[in-house]
Amino acid sequence: MASSSPVRILLLAPDLLGESLALQLTTANPGWDVLLKPDQLPGHPALVVWSIDAVTSLGAIQQEAIRLGERWQPAPLLLLLPPDVAATREQLLSLSASGLLQNCDLATLTESIEALLTGGRFVRLETGSPSPQLETPTMGFGQWALMSGLQQISHDLQVIEAMLNPPPTQLLLRLLMEGRCRELRSARDLLLMLWGPLQLGLEDAVHLKTSTGYPRPQPESTAITLRERNSTAVWAAIRDRLDDSVQAGLTNATGRLLAIEGLHPERRRELLLALLQQLDSVLNQLRGGDQALCMESMWEQLQPELRQQAVTAMAGSYVQIPRNGELESVVTVLLKQADLSGDDGDLPDPTAMLAPLLIDQPVLVNGQLLPADDPRALLQLETLVSNWLVRTAELIGSELLESCGQWPELRRYLLRDSLIATRELDRLRNRLNSQMRWSDWVDRPIQLYESQRTLFQLRQGRIEPLQLIEPRDHELNQLGWWQRQVALLLETRDALAPQVQGLVRRLGDLAVVLLTQVLGRAIGLVGRGIAQGMGRSLGRG
Repeated sequence: MASSSPVRILLLAPDLLGESLALQLTTANPGWDVLLKPDQLPGHPALVVWSIDAVTSLGAIQQEAIRLGERWQPAPLLLLLPPDVAATREQLLSLSASGLLQNCDLATLTESIEALLTGGRFVRLETGSPSPQLETPTMGFGQWALMSGLQQISHDLQVIEAMLNPPPTQLLLRLLMEGRCRELRSARDLLLMLWGPLQLGLEDAVHLKTSTGYPRPQPESTAITLRERNSTAVWAAIRDRLDDSVQAGLTNATGRLLAIEGLHPERRRELLLALLQQLDSVLNQLRGGDQALCMESMWEQLQPELRQQAVTAMAGSYVQIPRNGELESVVTVLLKQADLSGDDGDLPDPTAMLAPLLIDQPVLVNGQLLPADDPRALLQLETLVSNWLVRTAELIGSELLESCGQWPELRRYLLRDSLIATRELDRLRNRLNSQMRWSDWVDRPIQLYESQRTLFQLRQGRIEPLQLIEPRDHELNQLGWWQRQVALLLETRDALAPQVQGLVRRLGDLAVVLLTQVLGRAIGLVGRGIAQGMGRSLGRG
C-alpha cells in the first residue's frame, strides 16, 4: 500500500536556525517535509512558518505577512517572534497571521503546527507590559502630583495591608492600622478628584487594590488555541480560559466590595463553575434552528432557570443542615427564599455576546468588524462573558447572604469563617446595601451621562474593571427624578466651568495688577523716602 504524501511546510528563517528547526520538526513528526527555500517546493505548502530575529517595524512585518498570505494562499502563516518585542499585545494580535508564537519551545511549536494544519488558530504571547514610547510626553504639575501621590499611597497601602493579612492580635494596633488604611484611601480619592479624570479612578483601582498581600502580577501571557474557526470552537476556547481562571482562585481588584467575597472560597468556585456550565447548556439550547433568531427574548426567559440550576449545583442537591431542630434541604430553602429573577442594569445588550457565539456574527473591535475566531474578537467576547459571569454571581451572592442572615446554621456551609458572627455578616450586608444605593443614586447617573459602562473581566486570577465607552442615552432618559438631578448637576458644572475659570483668571490678573502696579509702587515710594531720610540724617551727623 502506497504511503500518503508528506505535509510540506515552508520554513523562512536564517540558515543555521532554519536547518536546526527543520531537523527537529522532521524528527518530531516524520510525516512533515520541512523546506527552507520556496524554489524547493513542488507546489503550494500546507503551512508557512516565518521566524523573525528582531522586530524593528511592525508595519513592515504586517506588509510582508500580507504578501506571504497572498502568495501562498490558502496556506496559513505562523510567525515566530523573539522574546523582547517593543509592542503591546493588541499590536501583535493585529498581525495578519493564523499563529503567533513568542519565545516558544519545540513542543509548543509542534502543537501550533498541528492546530494550524487542521484549520485552527494558535497564539502564545508574553507581552503584557506596555511597549516603550519613543517620545515621552512632558508631565504637567497636575499629572506629576497625581502620579507621584498615587505611587506613594499605593506603596503605603501595600505595606499596611500586608501587615493586616492576617490581622494582628492586639486590638489597638489593628484599629490604628485600619484607620491609616482609611486615611490613605481618602487621600487617594481626594487626589483623583483634584487632579485626575473620572475614568482614572477605576484604572488605578486595579493597581492599588492588588496590594492585599498578593504579589504584583508578572507580564501577562496570552494563550489561545482554536482547533476550528467557528462559533463552537470560539466558545470552547473562552470557556476553557475562564474555567482555568476560576479554578486558580480569583481576587478582587475592582476597587469596590463584591458580595461573592463573603462566600466560602469553595462555594464561590463552585458557583462560578456552575454558571459557566449553565451558560454552556443555554448556548447549546439556543444554537441552531429558529431560536437563534429570537435569542434575546429566549435569553431573558432562561435567566431565572439558569440561576436556579447554578444554585442547585453549588449547594448540592442532597445536602441537609439543621434548622430549628430539624434537618432541611439547603437547595429547597434557598430556592424558596432567594429572588433569582432580579436584573442588573449595568449588563450590556446580550446580543453583542450571543450573536457571535451562536450565528458567527462579526465582532466590532476598535472600529473594525472581525470574525469571532480572530484573537482580538475572542478576547472581547471573553470580557463580555466574564462580565456576565461576575455580575450574575453577584446577584446570586446577595441573595445567599440574605438567606444566611435568616438561617444561622447555613453560614458555616456557605460563608467564609469571618462571617459566621452575626455582627460581621450584618456589617457586610449593610456595606453592600450602602454601596448599591450610592451606585444607583450617584455613580450610575454619572456613568450614563458620560456614556460609560464598567465591565468586570477575569485576568490572571483577578476580577478587574474595564471602562467601555458607548451611547447610553436611552437608559439616561429612563432615570428617576433624583438620578436626573445628578446628571443635571454635571451638566450645570460643565456649563458654568468656562465662566468660573474666566472669572478666576480675571481675578488673578487683577490681583497681579494690584500687587505690582499699586502696592509695589507704594512700597517703592515708602522705601525711597526712608532711604532719603536716612541719608539726610547721616549728612547732618
